[in-house]
Amino acid sequence: MNKRLEMLLLTLVLLVFVISCAKKGSITGGEKDETPPVFVKAFPPNFSTNFNKNEIRIYFDEYIKLKDAQKQIIISPPMDPKPTITPLGSASKFIRIKFEDTLLQNTTYSINFGESVEDNNEGNTLPFFRYVFSTGDFLDSLSIKGTVNNAVQKKIDPYITVALYEMDENYTDSLIYNTVPRYITNTLDSITFDFYNLKEGKYKLIALKDASSNYLYDPKQDKIGFYEEIITLPADTAKVFNVEIFREVLEFKALLPKQVSKNEFLFPYEGTLDSMKINLLSDTPENFESLVIPDKAKDTLHYWFRPFFETDSLIFEITNSKNYRDTLIPRFKDQYKDSLLVSSKYRSSLPLNENFTFFASTPIDSINKELINLTDKDTLDVPFSISLDKVENEAQLIFEKTESNSYTLQMLPEAIKDYVGNVNDTLNFNFRTKKLADYGIIFLTLQNVESYPVIVEVTNEKDEVISEKNVSKEELITFDYLNPGKYYIRVILDTNKNGKWDTGNFLKGIQPEAIKYFPDVVEVRANWELKQTFILE
Repeated sequence: MNKRLEMLLLTLVLLVFVISCAKKGSITGGEKDETPPVFVKAFPPNFSTNFNKNEIRIYFDEYIKLKDAQKQIIISPPMDPKPTITPLGSASKFIRIKFEDTLLQNTTYSINFGESVEDNNEGNTLPFFRYVFSTGDFLDSLSIKGTVNNAVQKKIDPYITVALYEMDENYTDSLIYNTVPRYITNTLDSITFDFYNLKEGKYKLIALKDASSNYLYDPKQDKIGFYEEIITLPADTAKVFNVEIFREVLEFKALLPKQVSKNEFLFPYEGTLDSMKINLLSDTPENFESLVIPDKAKDTLHYWFRPFFETDSLIFEITNSKNYRDTLIPRFKDQYKDSLLVSSKYRSSLPLNENFTFFASTPIDSINKELINLTDKDTLDVPFSISLDKVENEAQLIFEKTESNSYTLQMLPEAIKDYVGNVNDTLNFNFRTKKLADYGIIFLTLQNVESYPVIVEVTNEKDEVISEKNVSKEELITFDYLNPGKYYIRVILDTNKNGKWDTGNFLKGIQPEAIKYFPDVVEVRANWELKQTFILE
C-alpha cells in the first residue's frame, strides 16, 4: 500500500470517529425541570416564638416569583395595614415581608402562601407553604377544616374567605359589618378550607365571597354563609364544618328615579319589590295617567305617563305594604320621545310546546289582529289568536303548531300602538319548528321526599333553568321537549310552601332553603326517553 493511500484511509477513520463523537455529545437540552422550589431557611426561623422583628426573609434554593399574591397569600389574623411583600413582578431567591404596624401581643400568626410561590423558569409551584410565628412564648396549634358550597348553584365560587370570630364578651352578630375577624383562610379555587394554629376558645364561623377583599360583609355585593352552632376548641377539632353561601335579600329601599325619555322614569330599588306603590304628588293635567311595568332583568320599575307637561321637578311618594314611605324628587325636562321597537326571544326556532312571544321597548297599548298575518311554509294562512299581558308588556301569538314547519309573521303598519302614541312600521318575523324526534324526554321518579311541596328544576351547564315543575305529591315527573345536551336536575325543598326558592338571612339566623342535586350529569339525546330515579338523602 503506498503512502498516499495510507494517509487517505487514516483521514477517513479520523473523520468517522469525530462524527461519532459529535453525535454522542450533541446538546439536547435535557429533561424538563419539574421540581418545585425548595425552602432553605428563614430569618427569623419558621415557627419562631417571642417574635419581635419588623421584617421576615424566606430563602429558597432557586429564583422564585409570586403569582396572584393578592388572592393566594392569606395572613391570619388579618393585619391593617397589610404588610409589604416582595418580589411582585420580578424574580428573587427570597421573599421579604415587612410589617407596617405593631403586631398583637401573645398571638400566633400564620402566613399561608397558597400556590403563589413558583420557580422563575418553569413555573413549578411550591404548594401551600406556610410561615408561622408567635409574639408570645408558645405557638397555638389547634386546627379545623371544612367545605364551602353555593346554596343555589352547582358551580362553586372560587376564593371564598372563611373567617372565625371570637365569641367573647365583645361579640355581636353585627361585627361582621365593621370588624375584621380573628382568623381567616381561603378556599382558593377549591371547596375546602383549613384553619391552623388556632387557640382554645369559642368561635363563630362565617364564609364570604368578599368582593372588596377587606374581610367585612357588604350585603350589596357579597355572598355570605354561616355555621349555625358555636364552634368550641379543642372539643370540635375532629368535625368537618360545611357552609353554604348565598346572597341575602336587602331591606327594601327605593332609590332616586331618573327620567330616561320624554314619558318615562326608571325607579330602581333594593330588596324585594313587595307591592311598591308610586304616587305622584305634583300637580298634573286633568287627563294625566300613569303605568308601571317591572323590568325583566333588573330591580327597576318603568314608570310611564301621559300627557307630557312642563315643570322643573316632580315629587313622588313611594310606599309599600310594610309601612315603608319615602319622598323622592327627581329633575324633570322635555326629552325625545321613545320609539316603538318590537322584538321576540325566538329568533329562528320556536319550541313545539311554547307560543310565539313578542314584546316592545314601550308599553303596548293595543294590537289590531286584522293587520297581522301568519302563514306556513306552503304560504297557507294559519289561524291564530293574540293574548296581550300589559303588566309584563308582552303578547303571545297562539296557534296550532306542526312539526318541521316554517312560519312567516307579518305585522302591517299600525298593527301595534303603544302607550305614548307610536305605531309600528311593517314587521316580519321568520321562525320554524323542529321535528318531535329532535327532542328528548326525562321521566323522573323522586324517592325519600320527607315533605311536600318541592320544586324540581332541570338546568343547563350554565345553571340556567330550562324547565321546572312544582310537585305536591309523589308522581312521575315528565320533562319533555328538551334539546339534546347535558343537564342537571335539582330539587328545592320548599319548606315555606310559597312556590319559590328562598334565600337566608344571617342576622335572623335563617339558612337558605335546601337544594338537592342529582349526582350525575344527565345527557339527553334526540328521540330518546331517559328514565331516572332521584333518591333524596
